[in-house]
Amino acid sequence: MTDPSYRHQILVFTTPLIGNYGVPSNEAPTDGYDVGMMLESKGIQCAGVVVADVADRYSHYQAVESIGDWCKRSGIPGISDVDTRAITTLLRDQGTTLGRLAVGHDALGPPPSPADYWDPSLDNLVAEVSTTEPYTLNPSGDVNIAVLDFGAKANILRSLVRRGARVTVYPWDFDFNSVRDEYDGLFLTNGPGDPKHAKEAISNVRKTLEEWDRPVFGICMGHQIIGLAAGLDAYRMTFGNRGHNQPVLALASSGSILAGRVYVTSQNHQYALTLTDPFPEGWEPFFINCNDSSVEGIKSTAESGKKVWGVQFHPESAGGPLDTIEMFTDFIQTCRDDKVARKGSGSGLGSAFADIGIFAAAGALFGE
Repeated sequence: MTDPSYRHQILVFTTPLIGNYGVPSNEAPTDGYDVGMMLESKGIQCAGVVVADVADRYSHYQAVESIGDWCKRSGIPGISDVDTRAITTLLRDQGTTLGRLAVGHDALGPPPSPADYWDPSLDNLVAEVSTTEPYTLNPSGDVNIAVLDFGAKANILRSLVRRGARVTVYPWDFDFNSVRDEYDGLFLTNGPGDPKHAKEAISNVRKTLEEWDRPVFGICMGHQIIGLAAGLDAYRMTFGNRGHNQPVLALASSGSILAGRVYVTSQNHQYALTLTDPFPEGWEPFFINCNDSSVEGIKSTAESGKKVWGVQFHPESAGGPLDTIEMFTDFIQTCRDDKVARKGSGSGLGSAFADIGIFAAAGALFGE
C-alpha cells in the first residue's frame, strides 16, 4: 500500500483476512542502517483497498492502529465483505482493468461509461512520486552512489545504505551528467506507470550510458529506462507480473548470479521491455521470465566495456524471496573496486560484475 509503484491503483487483496497485524509507526532512524521510515514510503500510495474480510482488532507488538483507521486518517477509501475471488477471476480473464469503489445506491445504479473513467497510465506518475529536492543518506559511507528517484521504495535505499554506501537521491528528471564524475555509481529505482512518459530521464540516461563507464544498476522502472535509453522498446502487458515467487531464468553469470539457474523473485510490473533479436549492440538479455518469457533483465556485454545491469524484478523485496538480494552487494562492491582501480592502486581489478553492466526494474499498474 505504501509502495510508490502502486500510485493511483485500486488494490485487491486475495488473502482472506487483512489487517490482523495492524499498522506500525512509520518512523525509523536516519543513519547507516535505516532511512527514516519503516514502510516503503511516507504514506499510502494506492487509490483504494478491496478486501474480503478486514480485522478491526489487531495484535502485534509494533502496531499502533488498525488498517481501517490508517486508511481513514489517510483519506483512502476501502471496502470489505467483497468476493475478491470473483474480482480476481475477472482480472485474470481481461487483464488490468479500470474500476471504482461504490456502495449503496451508487453500486445499484448504472455503471459509468468508459469515457468517465480516469486512466492513470496516461499521466506521468513518476513526476508525482519522485522527490523534488536532492537529499543525502549515510553521508559517511565509503562509496558515493547517486540515485535517480522514479518512486523509490525505502528498502531499495535501505539496501544501499546498509552496504556502506553514501546515497544522494535526485529527482527523476535531474541531469545526472552534470555531476556524474562526483559519483562512483548510479542507481535507477522502481516507479509507477508507463516508462515512456519519463522522456527527460531516458534522454539523460542515454547520454550517461554512452559517455560514462562507471557501474549502473536499475530496478523495475529503472530497468525499463535503461532499456529504452539503450534502444529497446517497451510495451504494456495484458496482465503484468505481480506478487512473490515469480521464477526467472538467468541467461548469464555475473557476481552472485549464475547462468542457467532459476531464481525466485518478487515482481510488480505492468510494462516490460520487448525481446528483440538481435539486441542493440553492446547489450544482451540477462534474465527471462519462466512463465511468459518476458524480459526480466538486461546487461551490457563484456565487449562493450561497460558495467551496466537492469532487472525487472525486486531483489530488495521485504519479506522475501531473497534469492537475488546479493545483487546489491555485487553492485556496491563493483563500485568500490572501480573506485580503487581509478586511483591506480593496482587492486580491486576483480570486479564482481566484470563481465556485465547495469541493473534496473520497473513499476506496475494493478487493477487501475
